[in-house]
Amino acid sequence: MRIAAFAAVATLSLGLAACGKEGTPTPETPAGPSGAPAAQGDACTSSGTSFTPATGVDIAGSPTFAKIKTAGKVVIGVKFDQPNLGYKDASGKRCGFDIEIAQLIASKLGIDPAKIEYKEVASANRETAIKGGEVDYYVGTYSITDKRKADVSFAGPYFIAAQDLLVRKDDTSITGSASLKGKKVCSATGSTPIQRVRDQKLTEDSNIVEFKTYSECVSQLIDKKVDAVTTDDAILKGYAAQNPSLLKVVGKPFTDPTTGKPYPEKYGIGLAHDDKALRDFVNSALEKAESDGTWQKIYDGTLGKSGSAGTAPALEKY
Repeated sequence: MRIAAFAAVATLSLGLAACGKEGTPTPETPAGPSGAPAAQGDACTSSGTSFTPATGVDIAGSPTFAKIKTAGKVVIGVKFDQPNLGYKDASGKRCGFDIEIAQLIASKLGIDPAKIEYKEVASANRETAIKGGEVDYYVGTYSITDKRKADVSFAGPYFIAAQDLLVRKDDTSITGSASLKGKKVCSATGSTPIQRVRDQKLTEDSNIVEFKTYSECVSQLIDKKVDAVTTDDAILKGYAAQNPSLLKVVGKPFTDPTTGKPYPEKYGIGLAHDDKALRDFVNSALEKAESDGTWQKIYDGTLGKSGSAGTAPALEKY
């Protein structure tokens, strides 16, 4: 196992950090079925959900939809490096929870998934890409914040993430943040999750381990050099889904000591700031997917492979 893990580390690109936090790194390299971080050759799998393009769609007052209709295609901003969220395999196929949510919306807009143009946009450039019309909408662990709402608008949330822990499948000693004393905890250098561990003194400073990438943390976890990896649970579920026999998400989100509630990361679909007509349409599409079971099917066939249950969140229409 050590040889596989170290060999895979040699293939790593830049890594992951909590996606909702501005100014932190973003996920890059997923973990493979061998247990080590995967090379880019891992083949994509999907939930098997069919996305049949709607007919006769019209969204009055939406300049974005008018552009899509004229072009006969939709340009969607995505991530390519998040396992079971937004991932692109060596053959060029895309898969994951975010990708299928993006395809769902495209089909409701009357666009066949085969006519989607995916545009990989770095986290720091998301608002610029949306405002400049480089993408028609963005789906990629994009947290809804008041600061971002000044530049773009959001439909959703379609998923609510929270900080959690990834541990080895056979480890029963770590049951949540309160059980980290004496444990080595790994995260991306300078990320919000590891700073929270440090600030709240959840483990000793000497037990805090930081790397540029989460992939390195996962290798260390598998090789029993650290005891846990921490970031958004959606990202951790992606790793666990790729390695279900080796890894698991604890499933007990970190909570604010003051309120006792989890620190939420509400993932939304990023849209042009003033395109309320499109935002209302996308919210309605998400609402329908949640009520008819489509959301659950997509989740179960992607992030749900981690063994962690997921529930569709209430939409925040505005």
